[in-house]
Amino acid sequence: MKTILVTAFEPFGGDAVNASEAAVSALPESVGGVEVRKRLLPVAFGRAAETAIAEAANVGADAILSIGQAAGRTAVTPETVAINLQYAGIPDNDGALPRDLPIDPEGREAFFSTLPARKMAEAISAGGVRAAVSYSAGTYVCNDLFYRLSARFYGSGVRVGFIHVPSAETLATRDASAAVLRAIEAIL
Repeated sequence: MKTILVTAFEPFGGDAVNASEAAVSALPESVGGVEVRKRLLPVAFGRAAETAIAEAANVGADAILSIGQAAGRTAVTPETVAINLQYAGIPDNDGALPRDLPIDPEGREAFFSTLPARKMAEAISAGGVRAAVSYSAGTYVCNDLFYRLSARFYGSGVRVGFIHVPSAETLATRDASAAVLRAIEAIL
């Protein structure tokens, strides 16, 4: 592996800060000889994935690890599955408010992470940050991104995964960033 693309999201829902952006921006430029490329994504159904796919092609990513904020969670949670469903309780930053729509009407029902979710959770926990494997990336833009990236890179050799971090009020940025770094080390 030469390059890993790590994405984060801009603030949304009236928040001034997105914990994923703060965690990813603090990452080093390389880990274990692998270049870490970072990209901030819009909180927008479809558009987030388009941006990430273009960036993955631009940097020649061997793996894509996307980070999102889950304000209600108290642990860092590597996700195991992305489902073919959009449901928004609040509008995305483009104003879209899908309700029980498929991401791809002709697509698979779900994709499993091709990054080692359990191994990442164990590495994060071993580093002193609370972590747990999650079996639902939700139905908002995080899941939409995870599903679309998984569909696009299925069978290509580019591995795809997603991690949710708690809000900055629940988990300090330095701990969230350390958790993402531990996850990257587990991937390598």
